[in-house]
Amino acid sequence: APRWAIAHKFAPDEALTVVRDIEFQVGRTGALTPVARLAPVFVSGVTVSNVTLHNIDEVHRKDVRVGDTVVVRRAGDVIPEVVSVVPDRRREDARPVQLPERCPVCGSRVLRVEGEAVARCTGGFTCSAQRQEALRHFASRRALDIEGLGERMIEQLVERDQVKSPADLYALTLPQLAQLERMGEKSAANLLAAIEKSKQTTLPRLLYGLGIRDVGEATALALARHFGSLERLMSADERTIQQVPDVGPVVAAHIAAFFASEEHLRVIKALRDKGVTWPDLEPAPRSTGSLTGRTFVITGTLSSMTREQAQEALTARGAKVTASVSKKTSYIVAGGEAGSKLARAEELGVPVLNEQQFLELLGSDGG
Repeated sequence: APRWAIAHKFAPDEALTVVRDIEFQVGRTGALTPVARLAPVFVSGVTVSNVTLHNIDEVHRKDVRVGDTVVVRRAGDVIPEVVSVVPDRRREDARPVQLPERCPVCGSRVLRVEGEAVARCTGGFTCSAQRQEALRHFASRRALDIEGLGERMIEQLVERDQVKSPADLYALTLPQLAQLERMGEKSAANLLAAIEKSKQTTLPRLLYGLGIRDVGEATALALARHFGSLERLMSADERTIQQVPDVGPVVAAHIAAFFASEEHLRVIKALRDKGVTWPDLEPAPRSTGSLTGRTFVITGTLSSMTREQAQEALTARGAKVTASVSKKTSYIVAGGEAGSKLARAEELGVPVLNEQQFLELLGSDGG
């Protein structure tokens, strides 16, 4: 769309429903997220029964309580949200929601650092919810890419206490997998083969898969390219880590704390002992390529290279690759089946490159 064009958006559909309960879910990093369980209501073409309330501050800001009648809509016609409470329908016995002092899953102490909106369970891998989410992340497509190891499979392995850390995945046997629900011997053999295949990985994938707080794909790639080896990264202090492009003091502190943990060091050693390998990279020199200072977002599927290879090609030429589109984005690279990021880029007037244009841009840089 031309930059002068104005897009008219219709007001989103809204509906009234009742909050039946508010529960706290525990995520991969221990974050406690309040979730409202609603009486099912039809909004913008779908039935909504669960809505995230993000954090306890948001719950208190909107003053959502169990039993309340609330206005619900789908933000951007996608994500369900509670817009507001209808105060005159509130029950007299409705009480404000309080942050639990103990994790609802493992009973460990809940800690909220001053100045942070998120409260976290301190249980680590002893918390089955954190363990389950950490394993799901480790096996995901952008990390170790273990095909066939889905959420329900991981849930069963955790419930049976057969997997306590990512390294335990590589000790699983055919009989153990075949005993899981919906798993015959052939499916178990396929999963075992996928686990074996994942032993050959890359340093960026490993760093992303370890689940270091605030380290996404782009940061994992930047860390791998800057340090070249896991050993160099593990021995770096916070100040050294901050030399990586776009890594500030908060993320550097999380990275340093992760590798200072004896538990995490044991997991990394166990992964190596089980045969998981990743080649070192040549530490990247400071780039002076023609893409230095430009920010890219990649969306959709590229036919000529993987997303990881595209990221490496861009960062090798000095560009920055981010996960979300903003006004600061220089280009969005749109492959096949590009989704909402492409629509957002067009809305903001961000230049869009198809795969052929992207390859021409890489070739013209000579990197």
